Amino acid sequence: MIKTKASLITLSVLATAALPVAAEISPQRMADAIFAVIESDRAVYTKKVVNRLQNEEEVITADEHWEDEQSLPLPAQMLRMGAEGVAEKNLGITYALMSTWPINKQNEAVTDVEKEGMEFIVANPSKRFYSEETLGGNKYFTAVYQDIAVSEACVTCHNDHQDSPRTDFKIGDVMGGVVLRIKLD
Repeated sequence: MIKTKASLITLSVLATAALPVAAEISPQRMADAIFAVIESDRAVYTKKVVNRLQNEEEVITADEHWEDEQSLPLPAQMLRMGAEGVAEKNLGITYALMSTWPINKQNEAVTDVEKEGMEFIVANPSKRFYSEETLGGNKYFTAVYQDIAVSEACVTCHNDHQDSPRTDFKIGDVMGGVVLRIKLD
């Protein structure tokens, strides 16, 4: 049994020294980890909140004018609000939704990497797309991930929306993508 403060400090220092030095996390691994959180949060909100309250229990709807209509924000709006909160922290990480069939034209792929990434993930629904690009004089690691229709709420909203360029989505379809950027310099 350790009886002195000095012995506790010595043991603490020795234990810390025995730990391996953490390796630097690659941008790809960091992007994949961040996306895992985004994807999980998005699926939980869509299935457990929007789909349950709107489609199953019919208590409240989700609407793009949620503030005016006293309804739930759409899953896309929740993602955007989260992305804006992260961007405000100036961590060098950004993310956004995009689609080949956007209801909101702001969600169209713009850069060459975004366009290439969207083509790739639609053609390869089980693979991720990684690249680097320079935007505004800054170099970024850019990843594009599939945004999958996880519930009836996704499919119904997109298929029935008056501005939707595609109206034949099914659960499990790639509806778009999430572009995630990590600043490299």
